[in-house]
Amino acid sequence: MERAVDVLIVGAGPAGLAAAARLAAAGAGRVEVLERERTAGGVPRHCARGGFGAFTGPGYARRAVRAAVRAGAVVRTGAGATGWAGPLTLEVTAPTGLERITARAVVLATGARERPRGARLVPGSRPAGVFGTGELQQSVELFGLRRERIGRRAVVVGSEPVARHAARTLRRAGVTVAAVVADRPRGPRLPGPVLRGATVVELVGRGRLSGVVVRGADGRTGLLRCDTVVFTGDWIPEHELARTGGVPLDRATLGPAVDPAFRTPVPGVFAVGNLLRGVEPAVVAAAEGRAVAAAVLARLAGAPWPGPGVPVAPEGALRWASPNRLTGPAPAVLLRPADRLVRPLLTVTQDDRILYEARLPGLVEPHRSLRPPTGWTADVDPAGGPVVIRLDGTGARPTPAPARSRPH
Repeated sequence: MERAVDVLIVGAGPAGLAAAARLAAAGAGRVEVLERERTAGGVPRHCARGGFGAFTGPGYARRAVRAAVRAGAVVRTGAGATGWAGPLTLEVTAPTGLERITARAVVLATGARERPRGARLVPGSRPAGVFGTGELQQSVELFGLRRERIGRRAVVVGSEPVARHAARTLRRAGVTVAAVVADRPRGPRLPGPVLRGATVVELVGRGRLSGVVVRGADGRTGLLRCDTVVFTGDWIPEHELARTGGVPLDRATLGPAVDPAFRTPVPGVFAVGNLLRGVEPAVVAAAEGRAVAAAVLARLAGAPWPGPGVPVAPEGALRWASPNRLTGPAPAVLLRPADRLVRPLLTVTQDDRILYEARLPGLVEPHRSLRPPTGWTADVDPAGGPVVIRLDGTGARPTPAPARSRPH
């Protein structure tokens, strides 16, 4: 079956639903959202905790779905986009059969996923009892599994706040948390006991996990008895659909390269939310979903698609920058530090010009993004070299980086 819509949104998480609600309310025509899961709402629907404004995760998800539907968007669950049949035509597998849907604009909001446990390169026989955060939360919050099915004694691996949430989920299921193994010597407060500066180097057990081998900060190793281990963090964009559609990916974020209006280099294709770089809070993803509506409406009205723009290159103690190409002034630029730094120096340069320089107050953490002022984006030369954003913890004034091309 072949159909046509005005806007096709892939992914019914916070970003996709927020975009659908804003576009449908603005009169964008038929706005359709595809969600491969049976229930819309994304990751928040199995995060039974606060931190979503005045709501828990499931409440936040239900509210986002209602807002999109009431605005006039069509939210289809169990419908997954499996490939592309053209620049703006997606192949879809749905309960009603195979479809080809052509849209005037496509918004990719497929979110992020945890790196698979096999890709974390921890040796062992991969016995039962090894979870990722998403697996654990779905098992407990969606399917009600208790300690008899999950385990009795668990080790949580991770240095970010999500490790704290995983420990709480385990305890709600009646599982004892033996330890949290955090590879960073410092970081956010985690439930004890916490082994700082330690790493899990081996999984032990056949059939069922019986323990993990931990290497401490002093280099010594020891066996920690447990029947469950939860690997947390290490989120990567769910970029397979974007990649197969020929959307260029950014080398630093592993998500689609986008400009400040969330336009990819492929005309008519937008990307928003955690697909762009991994996990940010749901409120950040939803704000991006609302913000993309203006550019989508302009596209529907016949506005020209911009050129490739000027690439943005993060350097020093920065992991990534988003957006990662500039086609004009940017209302916001997110930066993710790679290390824990005190009062680091942030410098933005293009060719031999310093566009912005400031020492950031206080402490920056690798699990929390920065949002510095963006007035300097108006001074970017569209014909110049890459914009280099550098974070230094030494306090030394960096030499402006020479212009050079960065693959995107």
